[in-house]
Amino acid sequence: MKKALFFVLLFLVFLPSCNRNKTDELAPTSGKINTISVIIDDKLWDGEIGDSIRNKFASPVIGLPQEEPLFNINQYPLKLLEGFMNNCRNIIVIKKEAKNEFSIKENEFAKPQNVYYISGKNATTILDLIEKNAPEIISKIRKLEIQENQRHIDTLLFDFTKLEKQFKINLKIPREFKYASKKDKFVWLKKEITSGNTSILIYQLPLSVIETKPNVIDDIIKIRDSIGKLYIHGTSRRTKMITEAAYAPYLSYTVLDKRYAYETRGTWEMENDFMSGPFINYCIVDKPNKRILVVEGFCYAPSKEKRDLMFELEAIIKTIKFVKSSKTISKKK
Repeated sequence: MKKALFFVLLFLVFLPSCNRNKTDELAPTSGKINTISVIIDDKLWDGEIGDSIRNKFASPVIGLPQEEPLFNINQYPLKLLEGFMNNCRNIIVIKKEAKNEFSIKENEFAKPQNVYYISGKNATTILDLIEKNAPEIISKIRKLEIQENQRHIDTLLFDFTKLEKQFKINLKIPREFKYASKKDKFVWLKKEITSGNTSILIYQLPLSVIETKPNVIDDIIKIRDSIGKLYIHGTSRRTKMITEAAYAPYLSYTVLDKRYAYETRGTWEMENDFMSGPFINYCIVDKPNKRILVVEGFCYAPSKEKRDLMFELEAIIKTIKFVKSSKTISKKK
């Protein structure tokens, strides 16, 4: 009887490990943000297929003052697929073979990871598959990289108790950010970096300033410029931050925590000064609180590339969560 009980207990100990999900055993992915590993033979990479990949995935990022690629691309021959390249987060595998196919495998070699397989019997077929599926691939890569950026914020939280009470939101912010200005309905947070800084603005406006208006982009620019005039000044007198008129901002639409939002990307400049840089602005239609909540990120880094700086700000902003009432606000220690 004791012997039988021993085997039952032994079975119960090993049962969880037998049922463990495969992804629990995978190693974590590594690598720099916004980087893709393309596994493809050199001959295909040096031809029109390689050109197509570079045109799609290394095209210039919109809203930056200088050209920077959407993603950094590292190319490797197919024989390395089963080697050390397996721990990359974003892998595109391109093969010339009999079957014409596009597929996505999540967490195949490591986690979190997406591996995109594209195969075709000839170059024309492969090019068609790249053309057709590039938007989905780009969207999924950006989503995964946003999540990876946010993962590194989790243990570096800024004490945002005051922001919760002031704006009824939760926002994960790295502790390197400090208050540059704080008003009743306006906050400016700034992080110093080498040769510059990055900033986050949070402010609220009446719901009527944008809702249902046809010229939304014009309204957003007017709002930005009025806020710049009031609060964002340079070191010299009579300076203010304005939207740079020489480059039209890019407007798109998104959803942040179940609320409709206008996303605007462009460049700013300091009037009567030489400072400038990129910005990303979200005007969130917060109907439950009868307001437009604006959360914007911008940077000043004249001697640095700005893509990843802006990507970090975007990742921070997209952690936003709206709290239902002051009763639900919990103090962070």
